[in-house]
Amino acid sequence: MTFRPVKATSEGQFTIEGAGVNLYRAFGFHKPREFDPFLLFDDFRNDDPKKFEKGFPWHPHRGIETITYVLDGEVEHGDSLGNKGVLGKGSVQWMTAGSGIMHQEMPRGNAAGQMHGFQLWANLPSSLKMTAPRYQDIQGSDIPEIIDDDGTKVKIVTGSFWGKRGPVDGIAADPLYLDVSVPPNTRKVLPVDTYANTFAYIFAGSASFRDASTPYGVRVEKEVNGEEVNIRDMSGNRTLVNFDTGNEIVVNSGPDGVRFLLISGQPIKEPVAWHGPIVMNTREELMQAFNELNNGTFIKDQRDH
Repeated sequence: MTFRPVKATSEGQFTIEGAGVNLYRAFGFHKPREFDPFLLFDDFRNDDPKKFEKGFPWHPHRGIETITYVLDGEVEHGDSLGNKGVLGKGSVQWMTAGSGIMHQEMPRGNAAGQMHGFQLWANLPSSLKMTAPRYQDIQGSDIPEIIDDDGTKVKIVTGSFWGKRGPVDGIAADPLYLDVSVPPNTRKVLPVDTYANTFAYIFAGSASFRDASTPYGVRVEKEVNGEEVNIRDMSGNRTLVNFDTGNEIVVNSGPDGVRFLLISGQPIKEPVAWHGPIVMNTREELMQAFNELNNGTFIKDQRDH
């Protein structure tokens, strides 16, 4: 087994999208090769409906897939193909925009006005940029959860893990998307594909990602009154952890445990021409997409049955 070292960590940056949705962006619109095949990752959580209720009104997508995972509250969606639905607590929507779609996403808080969810954009290879759009809506009750002997819980949205497979399938990037909860002060080893680009996003608690040579991430930081003080090398809420290559990740949870998303996918290694919600391979394809958007030919007459 080869331990994956941490390549970089960063904090989600506050931004406003749609018609005024307050969110934190872990990455996006810069250095697309760094997270290939993934393009963007947003964390939208708030307990003030005024900061999210205007949502994401009608807008186009082409050349990508969007993955929406709702932890709390709801997201009502509709599109140009006539699809409508509501994503409830714990549910997932995997939308393949393909050749082009117009849609809207309108978040609603729970009874206490709270909303929490994530959206990930995955690139499509050139051979599938113009594929027929499709949706996969998965209820939270259909997402398998494994509870290990030490209390670690893993929800498998897509991909195979510990002998079980997630319900979302037929995805071009063939990703692994896990929701992982590790109890306090626990060391956990999680297997991943050696060469898939992999990142973790911590959204509750804290953890370090270290190998066995530095258990629980403890290191000597400084001296206080002549005595050494050991400080955990921890990452916490809204922290993105980007890993190097290897086939296992070692998690050392903090005193309150940790909950994070673990996501990996095989890089596409193709040129990226990207502007706003449309991602193609060349500038010419990008210009064609926007020309079609302007002249009313953006939506193609094809559906996935």
